[in-house]
Amino acid sequence: MEYRIDRRSGIPAFQQIVQQTKQALRLGVLVPGDRLPTAKEVSETSAVNPNTALKAYRELEREGLVEPRPGQGTFVRRTLGRPETGTDSPLYGELVAWMAKAAGAGLEQEDVAALVASALEKQYAPGTTAVAGVRTTRSTGE
Repeated sequence: MEYRIDRRSGIPAFQQIVQQTKQALRLGVLVPGDRLPTAKEVSETSAVNPNTALKAYRELEREGLVEPRPGQGTFVRRTLGRPETGTDSPLYGELVAWMAKAAGAGLEQEDVAALVASALEKQYAPGTTAVAGVRTTRSTGE
């Protein structure tokens, strides 16, 4: 696993490491038993301070996702993946096809990211649930 730190994003490097690790856990790139790179390796490949990687690993440990083994490294304890989230799932294939269509229409990466962010906010807004592609609003009793 190699971390890519975007210094222009405004997101602290340790949070980017946490987010990228969680994404790898959701996609099945990392599975229980896998060893994460050492803080020194992360520092060398991502140009961050080793303490930054250690801070990220402590956060992942606090969440119960990884465990340090003295003298051996940090290992994945549990996954966040579901069968529907793997890169071999039909949903992933549909998403790749949609992105190819968006690129073919002339959209740039930032345009696609904005569309996806907007759709995520709409689909997963508080007070709504998604059922078979239909958005419903929960009653609050007011």
